[in-house]
Amino acid sequence: MTKFSYSDYLSQFCNAGSKCNHVLSLLRGDSRRGDNPRDGTSEPEDVDPVVFAIRRGDVEAFNDLATSSSHSLLKENKDGWIPLHDAAYYGQTECLRALLRVHPGSVDKRTLQEQTALLLAVSCEHLSCVRCLLESGADPDICSNNKETPLYKACGMENVDMVNLILSYGATVNQRCAQGWTALHEAVSRNNIEICEILIRAGATINPANTYSITPLIVAAQQGQLRALCYLIEKGADVNMQTCDGVTALHEASKNSHKEVIALLLAKNADANKPNNLGLLPLHLAAQYGHHEIVSMLIPVTSRAKLRHSWISPLHLAAEHDRHTVAAVLLKTGADVNATLAHSHSIQYADQRATALYFAIANGSTKTAEVLLNAGASLSLDPVSPLLMAVRLGYISTVSLLLERGADVNARIPSYPTTFPALVALCMNNLPLLKFLLNNGCDAFSCFSCTYGSAPHPHPERPNIRTGSNGYALQNDSMLPLNCNEPPDRATQFCEWISTPVMYKWAGPIIDLLLEHVGHIQLCNKLIQLLDSREEWHIIKRKTLSPRPLLHLCRLRIRTQMGRDRLRSIISLPLPNRLIKYLNLADGL
Repeated sequence: MTKFSYSDYLSQFCNAGSKCNHVLSLLRGDSRRGDNPRDGTSEPEDVDPVVFAIRRGDVEAFNDLATSSSHSLLKENKDGWIPLHDAAYYGQTECLRALLRVHPGSVDKRTLQEQTALLLAVSCEHLSCVRCLLESGADPDICSNNKETPLYKACGMENVDMVNLILSYGATVNQRCAQGWTALHEAVSRNNIEICEILIRAGATINPANTYSITPLIVAAQQGQLRALCYLIEKGADVNMQTCDGVTALHEASKNSHKEVIALLLAKNADANKPNNLGLLPLHLAAQYGHHEIVSMLIPVTSRAKLRHSWISPLHLAAEHDRHTVAAVLLKTGADVNATLAHSHSIQYADQRATALYFAIANGSTKTAEVLLNAGASLSLDPVSPLLMAVRLGYISTVSLLLERGADVNARIPSYPTTFPALVALCMNNLPLLKFLLNNGCDAFSCFSCTYGSAPHPHPERPNIRTGSNGYALQNDSMLPLNCNEPPDRATQFCEWISTPVMYKWAGPIIDLLLEHVGHIQLCNKLIQLLDSREEWHIIKRKTLSPRPLLHLCRLRIRTQMGRDRLRSIISLPLPNRLIKYLNLADGL
């Protein structure tokens, strides 16, 4: 049904010299369908006089017009409304009776939205109009274009008198709307036990599965309608009935954190070990949505064997969605921190991730990653090092945490072998992170080890560097994919990687940073050409030709003697602050 707005009327009535009179008439009279004006003045030009009299409740004027041969009582407006629809909508019972006396066959006439006068009267809760229409033979089962019946609409409005009246005229109690919901579904969603009782006495089916096999009980569980749920169970509703997706009432209550509903369902023998079509138990959903109290309720009634045979653990889902509190509860109650994803699902990921720790890191769940590491999560069960993923995403706090727990700072990408640390390439446009990794033992010296040295390099075919359709190397996340594909025959050298069209713009700053972490080195022919290509990089080249300061060489020697695993402890050594800065390369040398 189209509603008229103030702007619609103003645009129509503000053209002629009578503009002010039209506006005054608009504001006093009918401005839009949905109001119920009774004190309007003159009739708007685009509204049928009969309709205008109905809207004002002017029965005398209506009767005069109705008896006039110049006015049709079956004339439709642009929405397919006839005066009968307006009378029902505005609650004008006397006008409604008069219209039905003249044209009784129009009682079930529909608008363009398939609405009958009965449905419109129910929608506006005009009980006398509803009674008048039903007495005149209106069909209570005719629905609108979205399949809503008068009974369904009355239940949605929680109008008990209306529900009783419609049922007394033979309405079909189990008729469905477009979504397959019955009137009982609607009453349950409103938690209205009185209407539920009326409907069931009238023959409503207690387990009427809708289009998606969703029963009223599942609706009550989903929405946390405890009173309706109790009532349905008392009437024999099946607490373990599943939708076409395998979802039970317990799944829905667990997903939506309805504690009292879950307690009731469990007390009434709801099965916590029924998986949905995705193989997920209610415990999985509670973990995924972060409901730690629900998780605690479900753990005692969930089969450990069922969990072991699930393709994914609740801990994985908690990790993926950063539910650190849930993860802590699961671990405290015996969940295996190093449980792995089923291989059939792991291989669906390019990196073949397997552990909850990797899921946490891949989804930026730093708090959950810390919970898992504190519980003993292994860093070596995934084909791709979790550290590589953390660096690729640029999460320095996660990188720091992983390094504290012993992650290999020189980890390699299985599908992309390099002669230099893969971490250097993964954080090419994040110099602060690269500096942090170098300070923590990332091997900078290997970046300057080149097979060709000062000799000319072969033509850069680079068969092992992926290129786009234009022949240029792809962006960082595409060129260095963290996957487990078959690696190429030859490892990529640093000079080959840094000189590709996509990478070379970062060459100067990256090489300059690497030089802070090495002693005397000799640049290969390709790196020299690269630095010569931009004037501002000449100073970096000169740095490699000059002897390195003794202070710098001593620092590198001390750090080498300490070993990579103890570099993080420098800051806690009982040394002067200036010396700590010196050893951590924070002194500006």
